[in-house]
Amino acid sequence: MAGWNLALRFLLELAALFAIGAWGWSLSEHWPRYLLMIGMPLVAPALWGTFNVPGDPSRSGKASVPVPGLVRLMIELAILGTGAYACYAVWSYPPALIYTAALIVQYMAGWKRLVWLIRQ
Repeated sequence: MAGWNLALRFLLELAALFAIGAWGWSLSEHWPRYLLMIGMPLVAPALWGTFNVPGDPSRSGKASVPVPGLVRLMIELAILGTGAYACYAVWSYPPALIYTAALIVQYMAGWKRLVWLIRQ
């Protein structure tokens, strides 16, 4: 993957975690909002870092828990898609649209990795 695409992917991951945390905060008005704001964004990177495809060119190549490429792709899409929904739920349609457009650009530019994941 090109350096700019890896940077964009990293920024999208951070944006997703921020949006998921903001969404967690907005789901409650009392003390559970603190748990949701912190807990929801902690689950995503735990899944992201645990379930990997061995030899993934966009990562270190190591896999704590090896999974097939389609499973990894579904985990990524679930987390990043939740980030898009969280943008919409917390802020509004335009931020969610911008985030989603950047996500589509990132995956289109990394189409070789998508093909690689699907074949694993």
